Amino acid sequence: MKIVQIGTGGWGKNHARVLSELGVLSAICDVDAQRSKEYGEKYSVNHYTSLDNMMISEEFDGAMVVTPTFTHTTITKKLLESKKHVFVEKPLTYKTEEGEELVKIAGKNKVILTCGYIERFNPAVGVVKNLVKEKKYGDLIMLEFHRENRMPLNIKDIGIIYDTSVHDIDTANWLFDEMPIVVFAKAGKINHKYEDFASIMLGYKENKVAIISSNWITPKKVRTFSAVCSDAIISSDFISQEVKIEKKDETEIPRNEKQEPLLLEIQNFLDSINGEKEQIVKIQEAVNVTKIAEAALLSSQKGIPIYLNLK
Repeated sequence: MKIVQIGTGGWGKNHARVLSELGVLSAICDVDAQRSKEYGEKYSVNHYTSLDNMMISEEFDGAMVVTPTFTHTTITKKLLESKKHVFVEKPLTYKTEEGEELVKIAGKNKVILTCGYIERFNPAVGVVKNLVKEKKYGDLIMLEFHRENRMPLNIKDIGIIYDTSVHDIDTANWLFDEMPIVVFAKAGKINHKYEDFASIMLGYKENKVAIISSNWITPKKVRTFSAVCSDAIISSDFISQEVKIEKKDETEIPRNEKQEPLLLEIQNFLDSINGEKEQIVKIQEAVNVTKIAEAALLSSQKGIPIYLNLK
């Protein structure tokens, strides 16, 4: 299999590394000529600054699109129309309509289209997902997420909701195994062109709720979540991948093998192309996350809850 890497910036360089480790990286494309050359030479593959030139010169099966969000639609559309399988980093698009258009093109050309919601591949989330599914500690009632850090220097085109909160929006949908019916949010900005802190509440059926707190203000990096079940609280750290279960009289620490989520995510993309495994992140789910992020921004602007009817 041959996969090309488009974009080798802050996060894209990690995709290139993993693709090379898996032996499927066939070319690099980056508008920054120096960076394109650097990674092309590092991994001994052809390198380009033009997507069109790469598509003319290279034969490949799929592409990883890890570029600024405003470029996702144009690049992905070109690739899908050439019948290439595509992995797009999150968020899929800024606008729901653009995401829905990409879904139609992928379906028409019968190719895989997926989006980089990496926490689904975090072993800690996998442990919690299984515990919730088995109802080992009763019903899942509430989820609470905290993501805090100084603003990343490489993020310039979007605010914290599209860049950071979307991870937890998707994880909440994944753990509840359904879509929210209402969104209420408050966000603001202190040091950034766009919002750099946000609190989002997602309401699901039967009064289930997810509370998502994100900011680019706190100096300490925090990536934690907790699942409140009827018989226990299951808490976890996305970074350490440790899981803790607190019951009335005891605390359990389930065994969990730490793994690199990005490697698992990219392997799933390759396996889904081969038809060996089911695609974990269905593309309509990624479109729904964009729609929820849009609703969160609208809710914050208007100060009202936004009701949704998602597929």
